[in-house]
Amino acid sequence: MLKTRILTALVLLPLMLAALFLFNGVAWAGFSWLIIVLALWEFARMARLAGAVRYAYLAVSTVVAAGLWLQGFVAPAALMALSLLVWLLLAPCWLAKRWPLPTGWPAMLLGWLLLFPAWFAFLAWRPQATVADGLQLLAVMGLVWVADIAAYFAGKAFGKHKLAPTISPGKSWEGVAGAVVGVSLYSWLVTQWGWLNVPLSPLWLLPLAIGLTAVSVVGDLLESWFKRSAGIKDSSQLLPGHGGVYDRIDSLIAVLAVSHALRLLLV
Repeated sequence: MLKTRILTALVLLPLMLAALFLFNGVAWAGFSWLIIVLALWEFARMARLAGAVRYAYLAVSTVVAAGLWLQGFVAPAALMALSLLVWLLLAPCWLAKRWPLPTGWPAMLLGWLLLFPAWFAFLAWRPQATVADGLQLLAVMGLVWVADIAAYFAGKAFGKHKLAPTISPGKSWEGVAGAVVGVSLYSWLVTQWGWLNVPLSPLWLLPLAIGLTAVSVVGDLLESWFKRSAGIKDSSQLLPGHGGVYDRIDSLIAVLAVSHALRLLLV
């Protein structure tokens, strides 16, 4: 299993980096939407949207995305503020109340609320095919990766106090502490390297990065709860050794949406 995970990562990482730095606007919009629509397909599967309903949902979503992109759509602050409410209020309440994953049109609406803002953020953080814009989005995505890796190793080494045992038994508070330490160091590094083009001092970026680490944890736990609610282990088997696309980007969609919303509203 570990060998399979490594081989899959060795294929996916260069592909992601090539898209990030080499694809033009059309290719990047299509590539990033492919990531989102695959996750949306897995979400629809978890929500038990079956057969023609599922494929109609994905088709409508794709047509809407294409139409928005062709019109040069830029997510308004009001829409991204709604995304903030989803991740900072609705998602934590969902986890606290253990609400089941809905079906039918409520599930469709929830899927859009979770995944469309992430796509808008993919486009907004990387508006042009330049090294600077690629590094900017890479810095945001890297925060999630650093948090995951640091949490994994800290949890393995020191994990004793379970974070959410009924949702994701493997996660611990010690892992969260490791993620905070790792992300704190990472945020300082990307600031020194000049990857982020935001007019904020390191004094503000550090608490922001720690807050986004908490958002990352919420995104991870929410998808874990969706899978438990649906009675499945992985969102799909599209990525050998890794499960599904949604399994890989559960934290990322939350961090992308919230970071972009905050940039629109506060910067």
